[in-house]
This record gives sequence, C-alpha cells and structure tokens, in this order.
Amino acid sequence: MIILDARTLGIEGVARAVDRPPSQVPADVTRAVEAIVADVRARGDAALLEYTARFDDFRATSGPALAIATAEFDAAERAIEPSVRAALAYAAERIERYHSVALPKSWRLTDEHGSMLGQEVRPLDRVGIYIPGGRAAYPSTVLMTAVPARVAGVREIVLVTPPGPEGRVPAAVLAAARIAGVTEGWRLGGAQAVAALAYGTESLRRVDKIVGPGNVYVALAKARVFGDVGIDMVAGPSEIIVVADRDTDPTWIAADLLAQAEHDPMARALLITDAPELFPRVEAALAAQLERLPRRAIAGQALAANGAFVLVADLEGAIDVANRLAPEHLELMVAVPAALLPRVRHAGAIFLGAHTPEVVGDYVAGPNHVLPTAGTARFASPLGTEDFVKRSSVIEYSPSGLAAALPHLAALARIEGLDGHGRAAELRASEPHASEPRAEESHVAEPRASQARPPADRTGHQAPATTEPRG
Repeated sequence: MIILDARTLGIEGVARAVDRPPSQVPADVTRAVEAIVADVRARGDAALLEYTARFDDFRATSGPALAIATAEFDAAERAIEPSVRAALAYAAERIERYHSVALPKSWRLTDEHGSMLGQEVRPLDRVGIYIPGGRAAYPSTVLMTAVPARVAGVREIVLVTPPGPEGRVPAAVLAAARIAGVTEGWRLGGAQAVAALAYGTESLRRVDKIVGPGNVYVALAKARVFGDVGIDMVAGPSEIIVVADRDTDPTWIAADLLAQAEHDPMARALLITDAPELFPRVEAALAAQLERLPRRAIAGQALAANGAFVLVADLEGAIDVANRLAPEHLELMVAVPAALLPRVRHAGAIFLGAHTPEVVGDYVAGPNHVLPTAGTARFASPLGTEDFVKRSSVIEYSPSGLAAALPHLAALARIEGLDGHGRAAELRASEPHASEPRAEESHVAEPRASQARPPADRTGHQAPATTEPRG
C-alpha cells in the first residue's frame, strides 16, 4: 500500500495517483462482442446453442432445453441447507422493506385555473436480470436485482446465468430466484445472454430492460444493445474508501479493505485519515489477515496495484478527497459520522460508524448492492425500484386554463416559427367544440386520466441472439 499526503499533493494530486484509467479493451474482444450480438440477433436459438456449447461446455439439444424448469427451482429450494434458506429469506425481507419505501408513486396537482397536472408511474412489463456464474454463485445478486423489480410491480422477471457442467445452476441461485419472485430462468451467459434478452429468439422473448453485473463481455454487450433495450449501468471493479479517525480499530479497517480487495485484482481499497499513526497498525493487520484469507492472491494483487493510505489535515479534508473520487462504497469509521454525512456529495452507498461494515450492504441491510463504480457516483445512483418503472406526464386543461395560457403559448409558437402549434390552441379558445355540453345540458364527468385503462400488453417478440464467454 502506498502512502499519499494530500496536504502536499492536493486533492487532484491524490486523484491522479490512484486513478485507474479505463482499461483499453482489446480490439478483438470488442469485435467478438459485436459479432456475438449480431449473430444472436440473426440466428436466434441456433446461435445460443453454439455459444453455450463453446463457452460454457453445455450442449443443449434445443432452445427450450436452455430454460430452467419449474421442477429445478422446486428441487433447489429443498436441497439448500435450512440456514441458507433462512438467510435468503431474511435478506429478501429486508431488501423488500427498504425498496417498498423508495417506490416512486403517481401524483396529481391542480392549478389556480382548475387544470390538472400530474404523473403516472407504471412498472415495466418484462425485465432481465443477469447473474454472474461459472466459478462462483451469487444468490445475493439475485435478491438485489429481482426483489426491487417485483416490488415495483414487474410481472415477468427473467433470470439468465452461465451454466456449469452439464448445465447445472447452483441450488442457492435457484432458491434465491424462487424467494425473490423470478418468473423464468435460462442457462445463458456472456454477450449471447444479453443479446437474447435484448432482441429475443424463437424460444426466449425479449425484455424491456437488462440489469445486473457481469464480466467485460457482458458490460460491452449491455452498452452495445442500449437504446434497443434499457440497461441499469455498466459496472466496473469494486471499490471502497474508509475514512477513519485515530481511535478506530485497525483490525476492523484492515478487514473492510480486504473484503473489497478479495473481489478482483482490479478492486480499489483506500484508507483516508488525519492520523498517520494508523498506517503502520493497519499495514500490520492487513499482513496478518491476508495470510489467512483463501483469496489472498487476488486480494494481495489488488492492494499492491490499487490500494493506498491517504493522509489529510483533518476529517473534513478526508471527505473532500472522497467526493473527488466518488466511490462505490464509503465508510465513515469516525466517532461522530453524522457530523460528516452532510458534506458527502458523491458515493454509491455510505456506511456510518464502526459497527456498520460494508459487507452488511452486500448481503442483508436492505439497500441495493448494485452500485455505480469508477467515479460514476457523481451522476449515477444505486439500483432501485426507480429502475423498474417508467413515468408518463398527465395533463388535463380547463377552458379557463387554456385561455390564460394562450397568449404565452402563441408567443412561443410564433418565435419558433410553428404556426400550427399556436393554431391548435387558438381554435379551442375561440369557439367551443361541437361536442362540448351547453350550460343547460346535464354534465357527466369524464373519467380522470388516472382511471384510464393501461395500454394493452405488448405481444410478439424479436429476432435471435448470440453468445459469449462466461461472466
């Protein structure tokens, strides 16, 4: 771990020293993703079968054979240990409780002329959740992606995950899917899975949005299909910043830095403090804990390449550095974290106090662990129910409201050279519509926009997809 002194380097100097410039994706990887997406779009199931055999060593006999049967979900629930089942249920309940509070809602307001303005919030019809697989199982990510979708009212939640030998999917993943409300599952990974979700095949209907993390092939494929389908974000390696004061236990700091470093050799782990005496104590704790860590090779590589101790003049300066880096995870391990919280402007998730390790956010706290990385917390937010709904504006003008708006509307239409715009309003203001009831006629109120029947479900689906390496 290198030591950086922000008092002499300045905030920008620290940022340059720990910067991880976007890795240059090899041209052959980009070309491979483009080819896979195009192939799946063109050939559908046939392409999926070929890529799944090539990259995941699973040879399915047909497109439908890539689907995960209901019986497999049932068997997985029975197969997992009771303690795992209880942990999944505990986490799911907390995730649901948190995201229910954050669910966007429709609203209305009425102005001084009796005109009604508002917004209708509607869930997406069908979403895809990508769950990494192959070498590890991530049931927590199933919960973090599927539960908010269900809470938002999404009716069809489609899970895709790379299969293991003989097409097996870990029981914990399938059990989590059942608990979370997944309605459909497929043994598909990599760019081919993303393409299949985006464009559909003979067997798999396209979705409206794709969420969830994956490897570089998955990230590039999501970026490639964006516009034809919605995506949540293009995530990068994990990162954490721990802001600590002189009284913080160095073994706790070390444990939290390692918890992120063990994710990936590209993970970033920083300690920022105004107490230089912490550095040797944390360094010793890191060395001791690293020896016992099963993933010590990965964690050690991450700390050597992307770890740092940063010395600042005071804790307010620590927050200034953190804001500049806009981390995925920010821990405030200080005596009074609430005093620093108002200064935090950019962070995916903020953990307050020494008894709030980042790992509670990974698994059971309730807020989402799918978070913006690589400084994108400057403008992006955690995955949430907001990602699974869309908003429609609702406008209902009264006659007096239209009359009051007419001069302003006409002036704006005239200056933009759109005479037809102005005329559409002037016609209504100059004479009542033939169907408008006269004063002596009884009036039956029209249903409000909020009572209108929602648009019919979209039917039909689209072309084929293609494949790619495990993610």
